[in-house]
Amino acid sequence: MRVLVTGGAGFIGSHIVTALRGRGHDPLVLDALLPAAHPTPPPGPPDSGFLRGDVRDPETVRAALRGVDAVCHQAAMVGLGKDFADAPRYVAANDLGTAVLLAEMASAGVRGLVLAGSMVVYGEGRYECPRHGVVRPGPRRRDDLEAGRFEPRCPDCGAQLSPGLVTEDAPTDPRNVYATTKLTQEHLAAAWARCTEGRAVSLRYHNVYGPGMPRDTPYAGVASFFRSSLARGEAPRVYEDGRQRRDFVHVRDVAEANVTALEALGGLEPGICTPYNTGSGDPRTIGEMAAALSTAHGGPAPVVTGEFRLGDVRHITADSARLRHDLGWHPRTDFPTGMREFAHAPQRPAIAS
Repeated sequence: MRVLVTGGAGFIGSHIVTALRGRGHDPLVLDALLPAAHPTPPPGPPDSGFLRGDVRDPETVRAALRGVDAVCHQAAMVGLGKDFADAPRYVAANDLGTAVLLAEMASAGVRGLVLAGSMVVYGEGRYECPRHGVVRPGPRRRDDLEAGRFEPRCPDCGAQLSPGLVTEDAPTDPRNVYATTKLTQEHLAAAWARCTEGRAVSLRYHNVYGPGMPRDTPYAGVASFFRSSLARGEAPRVYEDGRQRRDFVHVRDVAEANVTALEALGGLEPGICTPYNTGSGDPRTIGEMAAALSTAHGGPAPVVTGEFRLGDVRHITADSARLRHDLGWHPRTDFPTGMREFAHAPQRPAIAS
């Protein structure tokens, strides 16, 4: 199968390309190599399987789609960003780019898509109140966060809530610009599938980490922040109280999930975009992750700062059972093994633009 991998020179995309080749497929990379993600050329010379270009350019996408059987769409601007001034860039890169890609796929007759989705579309995770059952707390208030009241409370009675696992059937509730653009990508993919009888999958990634993560950029994930600090000999700075729950999933497992989904497209129902949570199934706190990484690296212990970012959510861990059941995917790298590897793995240099 010939697969176009947009953003295929990036962190996750490059691992997907390796996994595709390992399973006997023929990947073609389309990547703009923007300085924010690639201040220096990626390792290895571009070859016949590489096209440099922007997914927002119809002519470039049209050329990249020739002879392609399916698309694995990874090109995106990621992370929470610095402030709301980033909003136009997020929308242009993520939503306009996806719209251009899908329009050209419709014209070219390419009917298979695997999309890099994200668990951020859920907003806060699943919570239960001892009196009211499953509830959906609203966005956390600045005054609560400034006072160190980090845990969401029941919107009906104010009681303490118990966090749980989110399923794909949960309502979406994006809480920041990046999350909003990721949900829009899914809506665009669903509209494309309906119009073309295409088959689409959105893999809602959890906190992906592993070799090749970018460093020294405000657009990377928390694992990259901590690893970059340790590389500089500094203690990781943990926001809030460090008890935020996440699911840290290794990049090689995510790459295998993409290849598995691509291979399964032909057996899926046409005309819809099917979401799948993609996580390790082993939730941990951010404080646990920072401590494990610091110990494995031999660097300074994390510092819990009490700082916060208003767009962050408290807990988000999802149930990935559907992906395991429907497509037979299973993560292979456990948390301790992955953290030991990541503590000494190379990172790619990156700068904010």
